[in-house]
Amino acid sequence: MFQYSKAMLLNLVLVSFVLLSSIRDGSAGITSSFVRPQWPGVDIPVDHEVFAVPKGYNAPQQVHITQGDYDGKAVIVSWVTPDEPGTRHVQYGTSKDKFKTSAEGTVANYTFYNYKSGYIHHCLIEGLEYKTKYYYRIGSGDSARDFWFETPPKVGPDTPYKFGIIGDLGQTFNSLSTLEHYLESGGEAVLYVGDLSYSDEHDYKDMGLRWDTWGRFAERSAAYQPWMWNVGNHEVEFLPEVGEVEPFKNYLYRYTTPYSASKSTSPLWYAVRRASAHIIVLSSYSPFVKYTPQYIWLKEELARVDRKKTPWLIVLVHKPLYSSNVAHYMEGEAMRSVFETWFVQYKVDVIFAGHVHAYERSYRYSNIDYNITGGRRYPIPDKSAPIYITIGDGGNLEGLASSYLDPQPEYSAFREASYGHATLEIKNRTHAIYHWYRNDDGKKVPADSLVLHNQYWGSNGRKQNEVIDEVVNVK
Repeated sequence: MFQYSKAMLLNLVLVSFVLLSSIRDGSAGITSSFVRPQWPGVDIPVDHEVFAVPKGYNAPQQVHITQGDYDGKAVIVSWVTPDEPGTRHVQYGTSKDKFKTSAEGTVANYTFYNYKSGYIHHCLIEGLEYKTKYYYRIGSGDSARDFWFETPPKVGPDTPYKFGIIGDLGQTFNSLSTLEHYLESGGEAVLYVGDLSYSDEHDYKDMGLRWDTWGRFAERSAAYQPWMWNVGNHEVEFLPEVGEVEPFKNYLYRYTTPYSASKSTSPLWYAVRRASAHIIVLSSYSPFVKYTPQYIWLKEELARVDRKKTPWLIVLVHKPLYSSNVAHYMEGEAMRSVFETWFVQYKVDVIFAGHVHAYERSYRYSNIDYNITGGRRYPIPDKSAPIYITIGDGGNLEGLASSYLDPQPEYSAFREASYGHATLEIKNRTHAIYHWYRNDDGKKVPADSLVLHNQYWGSNGRKQNEVIDEVVNVK
């Protein structure tokens, strides 16, 4: 039984620090006047210390983990051994240096143009306890390496949890700034909205190498907490001119997802439940129109969502469905036209996207009444609609997308061309606190903040017109 007194107390705490400016129909959006210093949009040299190869013969590298099941009691540990397959086992336990259990994984390698990968391992560890710190070891002898992770709390409606949100990271000095800021944020897991290494921005002979450097770069976070992966256009890497005609080849060998646990037929779209959130990951670069596998799966997955167990419904895509940036303008329109009615029907709380190398947050708007013969022509305020957040600002070498439509559309609440990351801190079934941090300010100065009121519990626990998201701070 939900303790309404706790919710009321949380409301009082939140209101105590909120400089209240409610998002209401007709509120004017803000285009930030912040001008950031220009850092070079070039990749960090391959011999830089952030890409250092671990010491020891055949030492495991590029270590990363992701959730391994539907509800958070399993992880998939992935790594690469450069010289030979080595051991396929992961040793793990709840005491440091005392590994009582081991699991065996798979190993494979591949070629891409003239590049031959190392030996890529994926190992599923199942049957873990909730809210428990586990230590794990991969490799053997002097080359063994130790890491740790913490499982989430049991799935439940009032389970607090803090997610980080990162997109279009790449491996520039801007990327390093983003990752270092995120490491100080207190986030417990990363929702990643696509475009990882940007290896396809390099010569064919260097593409595989740049997947390796990115894996070592991200390890400082991804080896210790799960990153929920999604693909972007830079993962497609369809290059018939050099004989590479298998889309997502580099990505699919290296980054796996628990897609079968949510009854998906592809690792490119899937869902997980974590703490009090139900997270749906969609592929912008796979077929999604009616009768396609992704369409059918999403329809079934949305019907499985239980907001009494996981009140927070979050969707990850790569192409923004709403964006007022000139870059990639309306590229997400096809997916919006197919799925937006469902997102409104099921009261999705927030949809995160990347692709556009800037930051933008929307009001709750929808365009589901549009038709070419007599319907509304423009998006309108809709309290059942998600908030759309574009966060393709991780730091890649293509640089920032600094040109926006003028005037600012009514659906756009705040926009800024800077590098950064975000956090979403779920408090209970009714409230979550969202922050976006620009790199230039440091971790303690959020440039855009919001207290989110849950779509499902707001509309079921209070009058619909009282569900108002509160702006905490906009700089």
